[in-house]
Amino acid sequence: MSQSQMMLQQKDLYTVQAKPQVPFGHLRALWFQITGTLCNLTCVHCFISCSPTNHSLEFLAPETVYRYLDEAVQLGVREIYFTGGEPFMHKDLLAILERSLQVAPTSVLTNGTLITPRVAEALGRLQASSPYSLEIRVSLDDVDEAQNDAVRGKGALRKALQAMQRLQAQGIPPIVAVTEYLYANASRDAASDHGEEQSQGEGSGFYRKFRDFLLSNGIDKPRLKMIPVFAMGQLEGAVPLAQYVTTSMLEGFDSDTLQCTSSRIVADGGVYACPLLVGEPQARLSTDSLADALQPCTLYHTACHTCYVTGMTCSNY
Repeated sequence: MSQSQMMLQQKDLYTVQAKPQVPFGHLRALWFQITGTLCNLTCVHCFISCSPTNHSLEFLAPETVYRYLDEAVQLGVREIYFTGGEPFMHKDLLAILERSLQVAPTSVLTNGTLITPRVAEALGRLQASSPYSLEIRVSLDDVDEAQNDAVRGKGALRKALQAMQRLQAQGIPPIVAVTEYLYANASRDAASDHGEEQSQGEGSGFYRKFRDFLLSNGIDKPRLKMIPVFAMGQLEGAVPLAQYVTTSMLEGFDSDTLQCTSSRIVADGGVYACPLLVGEPQARLSTDSLADALQPCTLYHTACHTCYVTGMTCSNY
């Protein structure tokens, strides 16, 4: 039986089982997919297939963001995240960040390639004048230019490093997000050759490689966020057999560790359960009200299993 046939058989079996739900607790984090699926890069592992031409999800208008921000404050939100696509493609991003930084700590997830000296200076001014902290999370895949740019596009590593150095100079130490795409491929090859597993924890060569790269390039006190590979988007069907969360798997499990119990994301079309599932009809919990979206959600997707197994959250920690 081929892998695709096995996946279909597994999915068919899952559809006849009860799909588990998890309750919603408190709104800790609100996300905005501010540029939808539009990005200036086309990364080979992107979980929602963002690109310069993907209009599946469009930009959010500033008025939409402000309305949800106001509602989130009433609901006790503790932190705000902006993602894309590429958030710095949004012409109103700086004004939106100024508003967001008046209500909660705010983070932006970016590939860094559009953070020019002028943009970095503007971010520095926002950081200095705001009552809450601003954090910028820059994505990388490798410290080797050829390896990284094979995933993200020519010049991506150089531009991202320049962005991080500019942010550092403005008093905004960047967080570096590393998707384990290249590592996972190398690890599988090594395990196949040597019959052993490799670790990507803080003591591993994988972690040290990025830490040392950042330190050697003037990024003091580096912070790394490791992100597992998801069997979706550009990698749909390209990773080992995907799995699903079942009701029995939640018995005795602390569901509060899942981000869908404490966060929601606003995107084109409404409010979704999870940043990984924007645009998915089953993950849309409301079309125009944040309060209505604070309800139990169903763990129906393969991505839910990845979060369950790895402890992954989209937050900075």
